[in-house]
Amino acid sequence: MTSSRFPTMFVSHGGGPWPFVAGMREMFAKTAQEFRDLPERLPARPRAVLVITGHWEAPQFSVSISEHPPMDYDYYGFPPHTYHLKYPAPGSPVLAARVTELLAAGGITCAQDPTRGFDHGTFVPLGLMYPKADVPIVLLSMKSGYDAAEHIRVGQMLAPLRDEGILILGSGLTYHNMRGFGNPASSPIATAFEHYLNDAVTQPQESERNRMLVEWQKAPKARLAHPREDHLIPLMVVAGAAGADRGERIFVDHVLEVVMASYQFG
Repeated sequence: MTSSRFPTMFVSHGGGPWPFVAGMREMFAKTAQEFRDLPERLPARPRAVLVITGHWEAPQFSVSISEHPPMDYDYYGFPPHTYHLKYPAPGSPVLAARVTELLAAGGITCAQDPTRGFDHGTFVPLGLMYPKADVPIVLLSMKSGYDAAEHIRVGQMLAPLRDEGILILGSGLTYHNMRGFGNPASSPIATAFEHYLNDAVTQPQESERNRMLVEWQKAPKARLAHPREDHLIPLMVVAGAAGADRGERIFVDHVLEVVMASYQFG
């Protein structure tokens, strides 16, 4: 990585609006501190952040274009105050247009969404990283069908953003089985699958890393870890944008009986 080129990151964002819920806040204390420290891993303050969140899937790739994105309270059963949280970071129509341009150059049409807002996979990590809400944020959706190879290719098309002051951030979870959280039997499942992911992202050869990610369903306990891969696919985009940069595990938290890992490339 050159001194000015931004790394790409995948973070396990945890459950719901946890920083704002007593008990959960303490449970995720390590993740909270790690998120606060992430800006120190960057070569500079980003001009903007492009987020691929496990909470936005669309029939085709879509990008948020609002100058003032709203909030998206896409969680259930949390205290009433968590449905009034605000993270007033601006959007960036300029970055959205650049994303559209880069994808179009690779033959992929990208829809523009003027109403898409910040889900907890966005405002939780970014709120801890940039609590002043002064870094613009644009969201890029996943595409329905969750074709891992296609999402890696999209990441490859977006790689030039890394030299333009943009942080490409994938937000999901290395384990996402709602029935398994809090169950001790889930611990070896989550651990085995994360070991596979870590082996993949740390591969020295880009081609081997991408092969392992595309073939993620062959990993130990894969479908028990991800009955639906919405929280895994953001990693594919981030890995694609990484190019030849080798990945590393930057931290692991152990919450609700399962490991939750985060990675950085470059």
